[in-house]
Amino acid sequence: MREVVDGVFELRLGYVNVHLVVTDDGVVLVDTGLPRRSAAIERALRGIRRSLGEVRAILLTHHHTDHAGNVADLRKRSGARLFAHAAEAPFVNGGLPPQPPANGLGRFLVRLVGTVEPTRIDQLIADGAEPLPGFTALHTPGHTRGHLSFLLDRAGGVLFAGDAAAGRRGRVTGPSPMVTADPARAAESLSRLAGLDFEHAVFGHGRAVSGRAVERFREAVV
Repeated sequence: MREVVDGVFELRLGYVNVHLVVTDDGVVLVDTGLPRRSAAIERALRGIRRSLGEVRAILLTHHHTDHAGNVADLRKRSGARLFAHAAEAPFVNGGLPPQPPANGLGRFLVRLVGTVEPTRIDQLIADGAEPLPGFTALHTPGHTRGHLSFLLDRAGGVLFAGDAAAGRRGRVTGPSPMVTADPARAAESLSRLAGLDFEHAVFGHGRAVSGRAVERFREAVV
């Protein structure tokens, strides 16, 4: 685990990242990683002298298994409130099965990593909402219909891109077409993020970028 900026920690769980944000009101999780990784998240919390009971909120970027894998367990045991977009709700609460990726390899990967236990979303949020002090929700559809990114007003701006973008050796790219529902909309969302202003960006996949991170996004959409 590494600290990206003061109080923002990136925890790598296999090929996906979970982010822990320390606030005045407790800890916020952005996504929850692959299934059966709750213990690793608890260890990470202890590593920053926090506990599961201090997790007050979970901000979910989207319903895919590698991001929502522990959301039910962590929500239940911590008492945290879960925030997500309305378009993700049927998949999170178990009303619909997860949206299948566009090709066979993507579907195989979904079967490989396991399934997500359904749970209830405590608050539905849309574009421009401020679910928690300092956080702004950004609707960035394409990877999934209800994908959200989050902008934190800290250290010049920290973007939690989820799977709207990925970090690749200091560069920024769009999400993999293999597991993206609508690549054209995903490209539009990436362009929207490039029009914002932030110093740091963290991703569901790939290492964080710091120091005028938005410029890496602008390079990606040229």
